[in-house]
Amino acid sequence: MRILITNIGELTTNVPVGEDPCGTLHDAAVLIEDGRVSWVGPAADAPVAPSISAEPWGSAPAGISSAEIDGGVEVVDAGGRAVIPGFVDSHSHLVFGGDRAAEFEARMQGQKYAAGGIRSTVAATRAASDDELRIRLRGFLDEMLAQGTTAVEIKSGYGLDVKTEERLVRLAAEVTPEVTFLGAHVVPAEYADRGDDYVDLVTGEMLDACAPHAKWIDVFCETGAFSVPQSRRVLEAGIARGLQPRVHASQLGPGEGVRLAVDLGAASVDHGTYLTDEDVAALAGSSTVLTLLPGVEFSTRQPYPDARRLIDAGVTVAIACDTNPGSSFTSSMPFCIAVAVRDMRMTVAEAIHAATAGGAAALRRDDIGRIAPGMRADLVLLKAASRVHLAYRPGVPLVAAVWKDGVRAV
Repeated sequence: MRILITNIGELTTNVPVGEDPCGTLHDAAVLIEDGRVSWVGPAADAPVAPSISAEPWGSAPAGISSAEIDGGVEVVDAGGRAVIPGFVDSHSHLVFGGDRAAEFEARMQGQKYAAGGIRSTVAATRAASDDELRIRLRGFLDEMLAQGTTAVEIKSGYGLDVKTEERLVRLAAEVTPEVTFLGAHVVPAEYADRGDDYVDLVTGEMLDACAPHAKWIDVFCETGAFSVPQSRRVLEAGIARGLQPRVHASQLGPGEGVRLAVDLGAASVDHGTYLTDEDVAALAGSSTVLTLLPGVEFSTRQPYPDARRLIDAGVTVAIACDTNPGSSFTSSMPFCIAVAVRDMRMTVAEAIHAATAGGAAALRRDDIGRIAPGMRADLVLLKAASRVHLAYRPGVPLVAAVWKDGVRAV
């Protein structure tokens, strides 16, 4: 079956045109074949011409209507609405037990966020069964898909022992190829004051158990978590096992984590709340993406990173949700886009590009994040004529339909 989505009022392709990084087309159409985009262009030039008309979006009680035409083509009339690429969430922690609502409430009353709170989630996660974790994981994925996210990275990090970390990466691998081993999230309570011994475990037996299920290796390089030398040990051990590096850094204060990430050729360094001029220059001269996590600053009341400073310096920027129970318990990319536009000085076009093509770059994927021939057909139809509404109407459910790999998923 081929699918023609036509009468698109505003199409965000992310194939740059002049000074427009979003490659915006108007009065456009997209043809999907075998799960991939096969053609993009003006609706009037579509390679298949409907012989019958489909009901436009919103004119029928069921929402989007479609009709089959000769040759087995399904025609979807977007009714002048906007279509964007599916969101690519390149930083999440979706496999965990319990929550930390009490911690959030205390933080809203003035308590400072600290990395040590992770340990309470570790206890709940260790106690949860595989089926309990699996059901919850799939619930989060359903939330994300309903809000337009079609690709997601998932980290471990709430087990911090060999058995549970292996469970977490194994469960994550059931639902995404983008699995990250984050055994070096914090030092668990049983290794208090023995951080180097815990790094020995992470780089030895734990890595052996987790590497077969993972693609990435990550570390929380931060005061209260792991030092730069410890972080380097973790990352280099993962690289030696064929995993690709990612880094959490500069969330709680300035440090050397960004430069470590650049030095090791990490695909991304995430958070970047506190960046020096040297950090920005290092990122701008590298292939490492800086992944911004607006939900974290919203939830922790830390200062928002200045995305304008990064973009103007030539840094490649991504936006992700960082869905986790402690510092960013949101799965909504539209929410994160709205916050980035309001509080990080991004334009709407920049924020949406960061949440799609930027996320793909952070995962070093060249088959998602854009709407172009040969790309996976991951598309989102909005209940609005323009992508601007994602920031203009925060908190409003604006996703009308989602196609993932060419199949209508929402």
